[in-house]
Amino acid sequence: MRIGTTTNPSMLFPLSSLGDVFYREVNELREVQQEINRIQAFLLQRQQADGTWRFCLESSPMTDSHMIILLRTLGIHDEHLMEKLTAHITSLQHDNGAWKLYPDEHEGNLSTTIDSYYALLLSGKYTKDEPRMALARSFILEKGGLTHANMLTKFSTALTGQYQWPSHFLVPVEIALFLPSFPVSFYDFVGYARVHLAPMMIVADRKYAKKPDNAPDLSDLYADTPISRGLYPHRFLENFLKEGQSFLASIHDSLQRLPFLPGQLHKLALRRLEQYILARIEPDGTLYNYSTSTFFMIFALLARGFSPKDPLIQKAMQGLSDSVYVYENGAHLQLATSAVWDTALLTSSLQKSGLSTTHPAIQKANRYLLQKQQHTYGDWKIRNPKGKPGGWGFSDYNTMNPDIDDTTAALRSLRLLSRTDITTAAAWKRGLEWLLSMQNDDGGWPAFERNTDADFIRQLPIEGADTVSTDPSSADLTGRTLEFLGNYAGRTLTDPHVEKGVRWLLNHQEANGSWYGRWGIAYLYGTWAAITGLMAVGFSPTDPAIQKAVAWLVANQNPDGGWGESCQSDQKKTYVPLGASTPSQTAWATDALIAVSSKPTAELQRGIRHLLTHNQANDWTTRYPTGGGRPGGTYFAYHSYRWIWPLLALSHYQAKYANT
Repeated sequence: MRIGTTTNPSMLFPLSSLGDVFYREVNELREVQQEINRIQAFLLQRQQADGTWRFCLESSPMTDSHMIILLRTLGIHDEHLMEKLTAHITSLQHDNGAWKLYPDEHEGNLSTTIDSYYALLLSGKYTKDEPRMALARSFILEKGGLTHANMLTKFSTALTGQYQWPSHFLVPVEIALFLPSFPVSFYDFVGYARVHLAPMMIVADRKYAKKPDNAPDLSDLYADTPISRGLYPHRFLENFLKEGQSFLASIHDSLQRLPFLPGQLHKLALRRLEQYILARIEPDGTLYNYSTSTFFMIFALLARGFSPKDPLIQKAMQGLSDSVYVYENGAHLQLATSAVWDTALLTSSLQKSGLSTTHPAIQKANRYLLQKQQHTYGDWKIRNPKGKPGGWGFSDYNTMNPDIDDTTAALRSLRLLSRTDITTAAAWKRGLEWLLSMQNDDGGWPAFERNTDADFIRQLPIEGADTVSTDPSSADLTGRTLEFLGNYAGRTLTDPHVEKGVRWLLNHQEANGSWYGRWGIAYLYGTWAAITGLMAVGFSPTDPAIQKAVAWLVANQNPDGGWGESCQSDQKKTYVPLGASTPSQTAWATDALIAVSSKPTAELQRGIRHLLTHNQANDWTTRYPTGGGRPGGTYFAYHSYRWIWPLLALSHYQAKYANT
């Protein structure tokens, strides 16, 4: 062949040659950069003037039902909002008349359907004889009726005179009088459970009910069942006889030692619960910025004699209104607003994708994050007496309820700026010190409160006690904290905090190689967090724990190159494939493979290819809830996740392999 002769490259090298691989990889890296640029452009357009990103945090229609109940109960005639809320609820009904917690939930969810059915009737926009309502009622009765609903649905219907209060509530109000150092204490429940329990205890104790004007009659939702009406579903009765009586006995014994008469104690306990609630109202008027706890707080204040026109109730309603995310054809009351979380994650990911700390968008976002660092002591101080404030919370108005995940997210975003700015460096140091002080004695990290994992609380015969009443160490929190400490704080396996965290993670790996993630769905989330955390602090890719986890990920890759896990995993505590791929879960798995692979593997490249070819889709998989809340009860579709995690995975891929 003469020099200068034009020749087809395939004539020089076989298709399987290194040259062909090189051309493919160069082209793929170009496509990766193009997708990074596209996501950057989209996100920069979505940034708010204050530097935040404010995507919707979507959960079930339960919160929309709560808002409709409050509007009608308090006599607030905001019919425009009512129209938007009902439009959103009706858009989610399935052909069989049911509503679901997540798209692949079998048939439908009884409690969610009751919530939605009641809200539509209460709105006055729908009547029982309409076809969609008749279908919903048939589903409800087929699944056992209101008697078999979950505790939150029973509370909301009891508060409005549609359900019979029981003779007692399993958590007596007197527990509020016990100091945290007592063998049994209200503070054995984690903070996010306490702010729900406190108002629920008040209304249950008072058996408070306020029936809205023109309220529908739900008596036709009681199926023919031998189970008597009452707050607790029958599946807890047996446990109550075993566990609840001993719990109540321990409370009774403690009360006998207090120097007050029972009646005085009861009044004092109710007053103490009221004070507890009032002390935790955020600047926007909500209780910890949770719409669910605020819903119960408003009814608790009414039960305590507050007027519906009281400024506290009016401000709480305004806070809830401000938490409503308005769509073009509907509106949804978010369970919490996620401005800090979304902004911290997106700012960090954008910097990973190549935007400088001097970019105006990054500067605005980091200024916002610095303003949101918390400088006051919250309930976390009780079990962390040596810790000093410095964490970040989830929501825009959180001032006293920081958490581990939001703190590491904010610190990731601020890391580069802290190297050149003294003020940021001081804030970063405070955040790191608070984070380290929150490590549990067992070596893992909780979400909100240190060492809040009393076994007897988890065993109480109260719905959700085993999953949302305590705050144990979790693989996702521990893994993500280790990733932060390794990649952003320079900590390695020789660091005592790291060593303890690693030991906890290794002791909690599943037999199949995965880890369960508490705050994401579920095994894909936990396994990604654990792998990236272990690799960041110095683990070798050849370590047996890493290899076992990688093998599990590869075995669960979908034929289209992506990954998808059902919310059923979170409830069943075993991996359940979704049967389709989602953007966030594909990004998590792909990012984990990037962390352990010195060169792109076939499985890794298939994951990248899926992200490149499917990230502009707009279907149910892009809206599937991959955030965890209350197993079997609350799941979150973070509308930001389809941008955050693919951007991060693609950026890591570009940074690691562009020069290999």
